[in-house]
Amino acid sequence: MSVEVTWWGHATATVRDSGVTVLTDPLLVRRLAHLRRRRGALPPPRAVRADLVLVSHLHADHLHLGSLAMLAPGTRVVLPRGAVRAVPGLRRLARRLRLTEVVPGDEVTAGEVTVRAVPAAHDGRRLPVGRHLSPALGFVVAGEERTYFAGDTGLFDGMAEAVGEVDTALLPVGGWGPFLGEGHLDARRAAEVLTRLRLRSAVPVHFGTYWPVGMDAVRPHEFHSPGAEFKRLAARPAPEVTVHLLEHGESVRLEANR
Repeated sequence: MSVEVTWWGHATATVRDSGVTVLTDPLLVRRLAHLRRRRGALPPPRAVRADLVLVSHLHADHLHLGSLAMLAPGTRVVLPRGAVRAVPGLRRLARRLRLTEVVPGDEVTAGEVTVRAVPAAHDGRRLPVGRHLSPALGFVVAGEERTYFAGDTGLFDGMAEAVGEVDTALLPVGGWGPFLGEGHLDARRAAEVLTRLRLRSAVPVHFGTYWPVGMDAVRPHEFHSPGAEFKRLAARPAPEVTVHLLEHGESVRLEANR
């Protein structure tokens, strides 16, 4: 028995567990506003085939309306509470997709898999102004394995208790610009997460995919290096954790331990 994780780029990944396909934060386009995909081919059509889609927060590189529109009719999409109110375009998608809003602690089931929403330390608003209409979330996908998709988050007090016991974590280790603001993990902080959660394996995500137009020559190491830096740093505090540094479109099969 095993679980398969495929990284498509940025925060978009597929977790296949117990015959259920879960897709995270689908961003399936070559360009988004001032961001351009600089590495990895666009995900193939099979990437949008999912039993359950998880959206961690409302930022356009995580809740991308055009990518959600590619999903098959009837696909269930789990979003933070308040998303439909805050993002009018979701109301049109609600005519063909099954939208379920959740808050930390809520659970959603699909086949033999249960998904639990957990907190994230991140500004979950659609725009950087206005009221907080929707929280940022992470998710724990529990079937044969327990896989934590962190979304976008910084370190926060009580993280281990909120996330609970997990086997594998998909952790953001970078961003789409040369500077990371509050509420983000970089390679160093992501390595610290491994000591808090006591994992068996980790997959770095949210780096090395999109980069602002015209910034190719500006601190390019900030674009390319976070994944390898995370793997290097993780070996010090958490040598028992296996870090799977995937290329875009690459999969890893994890043997279930339960």
